[in-house]
Amino acid sequence: MKKNKKANASKGSEMSFLDHLEELRWHIIRITIAVIALGLIAFIFKGFIFDVIIFGPKNADFPTYKLFCKAAKAIGRPDSFCFEELPFKLQSRKMADQFSAHIWTSITAGIVIGFPYIIYEFWKFISPGLHDSERKTARGFIIVASLLFFTGVLFGYYVIAPLSINFLGTYTVSSHVLNEFDLGSYISVVRTSVLASGLIFELPIIIYFLTKIGLVTPEILRKYRKISIVLVLLLSAIITPPDVASQIIVAIPILVLYEISIYISAAVLRKQAREEAKA
Repeated sequence: MKKNKKANASKGSEMSFLDHLEELRWHIIRITIAVIALGLIAFIFKGFIFDVIIFGPKNADFPTYKLFCKAAKAIGRPDSFCFEELPFKLQSRKMADQFSAHIWTSITAGIVIGFPYIIYEFWKFISPGLHDSERKTARGFIIVASLLFFTGVLFGYYVIAPLSINFLGTYTVSSHVLNEFDLGSYISVVRTSVLASGLIFELPIIIYFLTKIGLVTPEILRKYRKISIVLVLLLSAIITPPDVASQIIVAIPILVLYEISIYISAAVLRKQAREEAKA
């Protein structure tokens, strides 16, 4: 076993730049094949993907609307989220719009479902350059990164997407203008909400690696906490409609992730200090 590890390390150190590019190319090819395969499965289950998932936040009986309706009634503002139907319709104005939406939504589903495998392939690419102790954390890293991503996806789907659809779908500048949105525009709102939230929830993982390579410390994160709060609020304003309540709802979990990232950064430095003391 030790011999194999030494051989792998020796192989990694002897690989040229072109060899690394070739290795990366095969990892990307395997990721592409996996995404396409999962996308084909999603393509087959068109009814479930669109009627249940994509168009779910458009229905008045969506769980988020029911929950927010109860909360709105409790504070005396039942008009905010209590409704029987959202006042807009979806339309497809080009011949290929529905087919294109089907294709790209299936690919997006393949990326979301296949995220753990995508992370696994990239980890296999970078792991030969790591120490044995760091390589042993691969399984934990993949699990944590996947859990954070899927948590972000669920948050984006059940919180950000319905908040955006409810606000934008009911907003009007005049009673003379009807809200009839293109299918692609609607799907773009759902897709952006889900993917952006999934990536934002990877913040602790990003801070972990930035701390490992020495670009970030807990002191830096604490020093710029106030600036970070402003940036979080700006980010919340970008990915949500211009509604203060919606922005606060989105900002809270991001701020919690930021505080967790400070703890993770401190833990990484403590572990490095203990390893250096032992050495």
